[in-house]
Amino acid sequence: MTELAVVLALATLVVAIWIAIRVQRVLEEKHRAMLTDLHDGLTKQGDRLGGNLAELRESLGAKLDSRLDQVSNRVSERLDEGFRKTNETFVSVMQRLATIDEAQKKIDSLTGSVVSLQELLGDKKSRGAFGEVQLEALVRNAMPPNAFEMQFTLSTGVRVDCVLRLPAPTGLVCVDSKFPLENYNRMFEGSDAERALAQKQFRADLRKHVDAIASKYIIENETSDGAVMFVPAEAVFAEIHAYHAEVVDYAQAKRVWIVSPTTLMAVLNTARAVLKDVETRKQIHVIKEALARLGQDFRRFDERMKKLADHIRQANQDVEDVQTSSRKISQQFQKIEAAELDELPDKPAAKIVRLPDA
Repeated sequence: MTELAVVLALATLVVAIWIAIRVQRVLEEKHRAMLTDLHDGLTKQGDRLGGNLAELRESLGAKLDSRLDQVSNRVSERLDEGFRKTNETFVSVMQRLATIDEAQKKIDSLTGSVVSLQELLGDKKSRGAFGEVQLEALVRNAMPPNAFEMQFTLSTGVRVDCVLRLPAPTGLVCVDSKFPLENYNRMFEGSDAERALAQKQFRADLRKHVDAIASKYIIENETSDGAVMFVPAEAVFAEIHAYHAEVVDYAQAKRVWIVSPTTLMAVLNTARAVLKDVETRKQIHVIKEALARLGQDFRRFDERMKKLADHIRQANQDVEDVQTSSRKISQQFQKIEAAELDELPDKPAAKIVRLPDA
């Protein structure tokens, strides 16, 4: 009986060992199959992730290039428009400077051609025509067409050589040409007594002209409270202001301003500046609206530029995060391929069942 028990125990041990070997082989085959499936799955997943990353990079690059091209085109358009307007303004300024230069050349030529007033202007009618022509030339060269009128008739029926139409409260300013040349020439001829008499008569002529202008061309509620007496000769004007100050004071008291061609140009330029300022004030609301719209456009442009910069920074950060994830996944793939997985825990050894002794 003892031998039979030993045989049975040995047989049981052999069967247990065989079963254990079979189980171990089956487990090893399943483990290898699981590792193969895991490796294949991870490989496919890595390929899909790599393709998605490539598509994402291409899409982000295309969008960034498109946005940057749009911004660059808009900035170029704004710059081109600004350069074009600046060039137009510069051309306009140069044209106006050329016009002023031509007018000055004409005035210089006209002044140089007057060699001798004594020879050219022999009688009073010729002197009056010369003064009116010179006055008209100066006014036309300096003032816009709607700002003056030659040979204007007042409500009293009196005709004045020129009126300047200035903004309120100035209104109409009458300009009349006077040329007291006869007694002026006598002041430089003859004896001392004759020259003194000529000076006295010259002052009387001036007072007479001032009185005539003040009485005819200063009309309440129709014209300005002052008028202009135009003396066409610079020499006569200089004589008046240098040696006949009492006449100048008398004229100012009568609200009559004595001017020469040079000083009249200064008066006309001032009047033109006043007219331009009035027109500018009329259009100031248009300028303000245009500037306000331009400011709003620039603020919107600045906000959109900031948003675009934020999007670009965010996209760059996302790309860096994706690249970090890609590197981590690639490292995991490398570990798997190098068989660097953690070792599986050992299985417990099979227990041997001892049969009781018979």
